[in-house]
Amino acid sequence: MRLGRVAGVVLVISAVLVGEWLWLDAGRPGPAGGDMPRITAQAAAPGGAFSLVDHLSRPVTDRSFRGSYVVMVFGYTACPDVCPTTLNTVAAAMDFLGSKARAVQPVFVTVDPERDTPAVLAAYVSAFHPRLLGLTGSPAQIRQITRDYRVYVAKGDAGHGSDPIDHSAYVYVLGPDGRMLTYLKHDATPQAMAKAIGLLITQQTSGDGLWN
Repeated sequence: MRLGRVAGVVLVISAVLVGEWLWLDAGRPGPAGGDMPRITAQAAAPGGAFSLVDHLSRPVTDRSFRGSYVVMVFGYTACPDVCPTTLNTVAAAMDFLGSKARAVQPVFVTVDPERDTPAVLAAYVSAFHPRLLGLTGSPAQIRQITRDYRVYVAKGDAGHGSDPIDHSAYVYVLGPDGRMLTYLKHDATPQAMAKAIGLLITQQTSGDGLWN
């Protein structure tokens, strides 16, 4: 890959991806005064193995998505604004992707497994996109995946199930091998999100991927 072409790709990605690479420098104050884990260049990229169930109560692991580009959103169904807005953006980005959307699997992982049962998730995800999968699991399984993906979660006091949950709102993009490629901020436009994902697909499938 020629140097000039590499520079051009980097410039395009910089223009459409909002924020820094998560695993290079994600240290910043989190909601409710908490701290997001700081991920240095020496640390492993966010991600890892997981075992959950989808909104149809089918077992799902990280290996279930091999061969697809996964667009992963963390949140909860009672979220008043950020989660539905983000999922609407992801759904619109899928439309903007056109034929490339066939290679993409959108996923919504709850951070509220006590309330977000498969049945609750099934009703919720159907409102956004027909291919959107809702994932839940035991509290321990959700703690593991949020820890592995460096997701900030701060719940209200025990016994107050209706309290809102503070959480980070990045949109993670995983490659066909399950490794993290990048992340987008939740307030990216559908067009920018689609352009970023489409560029990743093009670069990976062409054999000139920057992350190979």
